[in-house]
Amino acid sequence: MKAIQVAKLSPDLSGCEFVELPVPERKPGEVLVKVHAASLNFPDLLMTRGEYQFKPEPPFTSGMEFAGDVIEAEADSGFRVGDRVMGGAKTGGFAEYASVPVRSLRLMPDGLGYEPAAALGAAYNTAYTALVELGGLQPDHWVLVHGASGGVALAAVDLAKSMGAKVIAASGSPDKLERIAQLYAPDAVIHSEGRFREQVTEITGGTLCDLVCDPVGGDIFDESTRCVAFGGKLLVVGFAGGRIADIATNIPLIKGFSVVGVRAGEYARRFPERGQRIADEVARMASAGEIRPAIDRVLPLSRWRDAFKAMDARQLVGKVILLPGS
Repeated sequence: MKAIQVAKLSPDLSGCEFVELPVPERKPGEVLVKVHAASLNFPDLLMTRGEYQFKPEPPFTSGMEFAGDVIEAEADSGFRVGDRVMGGAKTGGFAEYASVPVRSLRLMPDGLGYEPAAALGAAYNTAYTALVELGGLQPDHWVLVHGASGGVALAAVDLAKSMGAKVIAASGSPDKLERIAQLYAPDAVIHSEGRFREQVTEITGGTLCDLVCDPVGGDIFDESTRCVAFGGKLLVVGFAGGRIADIATNIPLIKGFSVVGVRAGEYARRFPERGQRIADEVARMASAGEIRPAIDRVLPLSRWRDAFKAMDARQLVGKVILLPGS
């Protein structure tokens, strides 16, 4: 089978190869899936460099998330041959076949194709964990979402709007703001560079934001501490900007807000019943058409390098889908 293998860690993808590998042998407790579509996530890029918190030892097959058909499963797994499934593990998805633990898969929602199903789970489960589970999102909340062209952040914009919140979508790329507005019609879009607190103050009528979703970090985090309302929450989702910010503890104390770390995958592992409930609700919303993943482009697996480079260059508004069978 064709697959993307990380043979060695490298800062420039030079350690990655498009190779022929044997179809993985299904282990006990796993399901073997023929992959029809796989979704590129930022951690996939970080893992090629050894910069993600999970550090698999090379060589490994890249790819966290996919959708496809079950071709082999144990009788008591809950899956049957031919089932359309989505999900994945931390690696293994960028290949024609993947064998993953039963707990890592779920049936695709009704009415959803392989490509949107591959783009749904990681981004929307993270956004739901951040905004609803940990943030306590309410319909009247003001929500500021940074890096709003990225997978998780764009999902957060979609999710918050679908739940009736008032959303400010922020991006460091002014040319992406129009596309974000077309996709999900947030209440406002802003260019998040320099001092953006004044814009947030004007948009919210001086109330500032109940929730700030920050997958960027660095200077964005620093300025965001000035944008959180009293009693609000600053949700730390990642550090795509490169710099891990510091905060003096007197700032959240005096301003009366909380800084909340969001690790959706770890949250679901530690609290499996809550994780299942989150995944079920995301699937229900997708099936009902209440949320819809944004896909920037669809490429054959052989063009994986173009996909990774586009993500690294911050060219995307939404997800890249790779098609192993093309």
